[in-house]
Amino acid sequence: MAFNGAWKVDRSENYEKFMEQMGINMVKRKLAAHDNLKITLEQTGDKFNVKEVSTFRTVEINFTLGVTFEYSLADGTELTGSWVLDGDMLKGTFTRKDNGKVLTTTRKIIGDELVQTYNYEGVDARRIFKRA
Repeated sequence: MAFNGAWKVDRSENYEKFMEQMGINMVKRKLAAHDNLKITLEQTGDKFNVKEVSTFRTVEINFTLGVTFEYSLADGTELTGSWVLDGDMLKGTFTRKDNGKVLTTTRKIIGDELVQTYNYEGVDARRIFKRA
């Protein structure tokens, strides 16, 4: 249950380029770069409760590993997909409802940081979180 706890975004790498590839307009990309995202993760067996709090919204997501669920990004993009645990890494595969393209993401604890990666249409990004 290494993921358990509160995490606050510390820095991002190539995040704006990733959002551009996702089709997010420039104004929303600029705002998202300073969203002060805080994620609280709670794992109980194969069930996760995730609370995301940012400058723009608060959302709570409950999911079970390997079970498909629906999710909306902060810009309103709707996805369907699931998370699986692969060793010590959470891997998410999500399909956009509007165009059928796939977004992949991972979460892994590296040292004292939670590293979240994203890939969409060949563009990679990372957001690094510190314990809050």
